[in-house]
Amino acid sequence: MKRRDFILSGLAIAGSACSPLPNQFIGNTKNINVITGISSGEASVDGAIIWSRCDRPAIMHVEVSSDPLFHHTTQFTGGYALAPTDYNAKTILSGLLPGQTWYYRVFFEDLVTRGIFSAKVAGKFKTTPTLKDNIRFCWSGDTAGQGYGIDPSRDGMLTYCAILEQQPDFFIHCGDLIYADGPISATKTLADGTVWRNIQHNSVSKVAESIQEFRERYYYNFLDQHLAALHRNVVTYQQWDDHEVKNNWYPGQIIDDSRYKYTEVTWLAEHSKKAMQDCNPISFGFTQKQLYRQIEYGPLLDIFMLDMRSFRGPNTDNLETKKTHFLGNAQLLWLKNALQQSKATWKIIAADMPIGVKVTDWGTNIADNMANIDGPPLGRELEFVDLLSFIKDNDIDNVHFITADVHYCASHFYDPNKAQYTHFKPFWEFVSGPLHAGTFSSNSMDNTFGPQVVFCGVPDDLEPSSPPSDNYQFFGQIDIDGVTEELQVSHYNRQGIKLWSTKLQPLG
Repeated sequence: MKRRDFILSGLAIAGSACSPLPNQFIGNTKNINVITGISSGEASVDGAIIWSRCDRPAIMHVEVSSDPLFHHTTQFTGGYALAPTDYNAKTILSGLLPGQTWYYRVFFEDLVTRGIFSAKVAGKFKTTPTLKDNIRFCWSGDTAGQGYGIDPSRDGMLTYCAILEQQPDFFIHCGDLIYADGPISATKTLADGTVWRNIQHNSVSKVAESIQEFRERYYYNFLDQHLAALHRNVVTYQQWDDHEVKNNWYPGQIIDDSRYKYTEVTWLAEHSKKAMQDCNPISFGFTQKQLYRQIEYGPLLDIFMLDMRSFRGPNTDNLETKKTHFLGNAQLLWLKNALQQSKATWKIIAADMPIGVKVTDWGTNIADNMANIDGPPLGRELEFVDLLSFIKDNDIDNVHFITADVHYCASHFYDPNKAQYTHFKPFWEFVSGPLHAGTFSSNSMDNTFGPQVVFCGVPDDLEPSSPPSDNYQFFGQIDIDGVTEELQVSHYNRQGIKLWSTKLQPLG
């Protein structure tokens, strides 16, 4: 199927991300409703996880068809929507054919009065392939940050529309799915004197502390038509970074912030984890395996999703002479083993933070990632030395990184010939974002691993926290040719304009 036909068939059942039309409903609601939205995730060769939410105790059902008109369907009965999860529910689909577009409709059955059904909400997703084929996926991060919620007069979260227009096979959100620590007020005065006017809801007017307050952040984002349409039409994978909990948090941190009633960040993190699992199409039983995981996407692509928050040590100036934890021993061992065992041509590591970009607490030298000062590796960098040397010693080719976090887009080439530590294979790191948040000028780089800034999508004099309407909002796209196995990386802005692109040839 051509991508144009794919677009038309998808819009026929699920609505356009660029259209003011709400979700399309089918049938008589009889007072029970699908609310918030629908989404597919964790796609496999024979299925996916479907998420949705309703407004009362109910059983979730999903109809699936290879036909966009649903002439022939298979029905799956999923989980229960109950009060303890705020009526969020999921259904696991299985037994489907690989590498194929599937159309689905979600509806709920009243648990108290059986036989009473909600309207059906339609979407589509694609199972992962088993054979070589063209692959397209997009990634970015940072949604609803710096007080920029949904302003319909400024096109809402328009970057999600631009992503959907590319019709990717899947989308990776590399963290900062929400800004739990950033209240969204009714208005925000911009540098030019104009006023940003948010769709306002009391549930996002304070920092999130309870499980329900964290959930409400996800619900708020789904009020945006573009975000909701992307999730209806494209498989999504979620990582977390810091703002799902609190800016630059680490396990065991004690909060010194008058906005919070509780001072232990671990307590907030557990609430955030629960809300993240409830409100996204991710696996049940929120264990470390579901946070860092591998996406096997046929013979051409494996993606390794990292968790750079849960296992790190305290944030310091990162100048320790002994290795300190960032990924942690268990995750690092998993990643090395998974890379070594991977048979895929391309091995893409999806990180929630960049490697050589200096990211610190504002006005201090306290590092939030592994970068610190120029020179030989120290602290958390020594953990990365372990990974890079393993890749070189085991001759693992075609390993590159995608990430977000820093609120601008860039392409970095890590060159051992220009590095302080040299025992590694050269690799690329592609940074994207924000999806919908304030944009900042680029950060300085740490030369330990020899990063060369090949492209940067923002000017040096950019006004800090520039609004989304200034169009410095970004996503990245990777295309893999099913015949030549060539990989192309492109940066786009929220208007869908391609800003930069490069092609990589497979090694080995």
